Amino acid sequence: MPLPAITAVNHWVRSAAGDPAPGALAPQGGGPLPSTASALSRRAGPADAGVFDELHDAAGGLRPAWERMAASMPAAHPGLDAAATLDRRRQQVADRIRLDGVTHNVFGEAGVAVRPWPLELLPMLVEAADWARIERGVVQRAALLERLLDDVYGARRVLHEGLLPPALVFRHPGYLRPLDGVSPPGGQRLFIVAFDLARAADGQWWVMAQRTQVPSGLGYVMHNRLVISRQFPEAFQGLRVQHLASGFRRMLDTLEARARDLAGSTPRIVLLTPGPYSETFFEHAYLARYLGLPLVEGGDLAVVGENLYLKTVEGLEPVHGVLRRLDDDFCDPLELRPDSALGIAGMLQVARAGRVVLANALGSAFLESPALLGFLPGIARRLMGQELELPAVPTWWCGEQAAWDDVRGRLEGKLLRSTFPIGSRTSQVVPWSGARVDEDPDAWTVQAHLRLSRAPIWEDGVVQSRPALVRVYAIADAQGRWHALPGGMTRVAAREDASLSMQRGGTSLDTWVLTDGVVDTFSMLPQRLSAADISQRRPAISSRTGENLFWMGRYTERTEQLVRLARVVLQVSGTDHDAGAAALQAL
Repeated sequence: MPLPAITAVNHWVRSAAGDPAPGALAPQGGGPLPSTASALSRRAGPADAGVFDELHDAAGGLRPAWERMAASMPAAHPGLDAAATLDRRRQQVADRIRLDGVTHNVFGEAGVAVRPWPLELLPMLVEAADWARIERGVVQRAALLERLLDDVYGARRVLHEGLLPPALVFRHPGYLRPLDGVSPPGGQRLFIVAFDLARAADGQWWVMAQRTQVPSGLGYVMHNRLVISRQFPEAFQGLRVQHLASGFRRMLDTLEARARDLAGSTPRIVLLTPGPYSETFFEHAYLARYLGLPLVEGGDLAVVGENLYLKTVEGLEPVHGVLRRLDDDFCDPLELRPDSALGIAGMLQVARAGRVVLANALGSAFLESPALLGFLPGIARRLMGQELELPAVPTWWCGEQAAWDDVRGRLEGKLLRSTFPIGSRTSQVVPWSGARVDEDPDAWTVQAHLRLSRAPIWEDGVVQSRPALVRVYAIADAQGRWHALPGGMTRVAAREDASLSMQRGGTSLDTWVLTDGVVDTFSMLPQRLSAADISQRRPAISSRTGENLFWMGRYTERTEQLVRLARVVLQVSGTDHDAGAAALQAL
C-alpha cells in the first residue's frame, strides 16, 4: 500500500478514536448568529433561469433545509465574521484532505498525476420527502437489473419476446459469452448498483446512468462524510442526517453470507484492486481498511484447479469471496483480455465452477449502456409487473429505425452518445453527425439534454451555483432484498458546459439525507486497539506484502547503520585530536 494511503488510514483510526483534527475549529458557545444565514443568502447570486436552485426557493429565500442548516451552524470564530469563518473551514477541509493523503489519479498525455481529492465545504441536502421517492425508485430499479441480468444469462425471455434488441446484448463487449448459462453461488449476481440522478427544473429526479460492473466512489463517500460532518457537528445532528455505516455493514454481511456456503465456516473475502495506478486507488485502500478486508492485486491471487487462492507468507490460503474494483475484461487474461497484467489467469473457470462469490458477478457491463434506459420500462412490466417509479432521461436508440426517424428531425437540445464503450469509457458524448449515425445506427443513442440543478459551493467568501449530479447506491441483503444507502456522492462541474468527471476538473460534495424518523447511529469505525486485540488477530499476509515489509526492514536497517557511521565521521572530523590509523582506515 503506498504511503499516502497508509497515512490516511492511520489518521482515520486516530479520528475514529476521538482525537481532534489538528487545527479544527472548536464550536463556540452561545446561539448561532443571524449572519450565518445572511452569508449563505446574500452572498449567493441567483441560479440560472430554467434550473432548480438547491439553495433558494422560488421567492429567493433559503429553502427550509438550508434555513435549518444555517441556524445549526456554530457561531463565527472570534475576530471573524460568518463569511470569513466559512472560508477558514473550507481551508481546513483542504488541509484535512492533504494530511490524510486522499488522492485521485489523473491520467493525461504526460502520464499519471496524483491530485488531491476535490471536496467542497457545503454538503448537498436531500429532504426526507425527496429521499423517499429516490429510495423507492432506486430499490425498484436495482431489483429489475438483477432480474434482467439473470434472464439474459438464462432463459432470455426479454430477447425472445422482443423487449430488448439482441444487438444491445451480443454486440456489447460487456456481455461475456463464456458465462452463458452460468449461475453464481446463491444465484445472486449483483450486490451493489449505483445510479446517477439529476433534478430537473420542476424538482423531479431523473436517472441519468446506472453502474453495475464495479460501481466506484464508496470509499470517497465515507471519507467525505467523516470530514464534513466534523466541520458542522451541530448541524449534522440537528438536521437528523442518516448515517452510512449500516449500508456498508449490509454489503459485507451479504458477501459473507454467500461465501459461507462455499467455505463451510468463516469465509475469506478480499478486495481486488487494479493497483496503485488506478485513478481511484485511494478509495480501494480506504474501503478495504474500513471493511477489514485484505487489499490484494491480481498477482496476489492464483487459481489451482477450480479454486481461488491467496498467496500468503504461510502458503496458499483459499479465497471464497471477492469484492471487485477491477473491470471485467481485465480479470482473466486467459479468456478475456490477453494483454491484462492485472487479472488472474483462470478466474472465469473458477466462476463457472461456482467456487467463488464475486461482487459484482462478471458480465454485467452491458447493463450500463445508455440505450438500455429506453427499454427498461417495458422490461419492468414484463419481469416485475410494475411501472418504474423513477423515470430515466428520455432516450432513443438509433438502431431502432422508428426511434431514429422520430428524433432525427428535432435534435436541438439533445446529445449523441455511443451505445457501446469507446476506449475505457462506458459511453461517450460525441459531436453530432447524422452520417455517422446512418452508417452504423446500432452504435449510437440519442438522449435529451437535462439541465442539472444548481448546488451551492462556498468559494472565496461567496456562494457559487454549480451543476450537480448525485450518485446513490443500492445494496442487496442476504435475502435478495435491496436497500438504498442513505447518502452518496454529489459531483459538481465548474460550469454548465464543463465535465462532471473527476478526471476533468469536477469536485465532490458530501450528500446529507435528512429524516423525520429515527437516525441509525450504528458505526463501524474501529476503537483504540489494545495489545490483546493485536495478539489475537492473525490476518492473512500476502506474500507480496510480506516481501515488501522484509525489504522495508532491510533498507531501514541499512539506513540506520549509515546514519550511525555518519555520526562517527562527524565526531572524528570535529575533534582536535587525530584519529588512529586503524580508525581512519575503518572509516
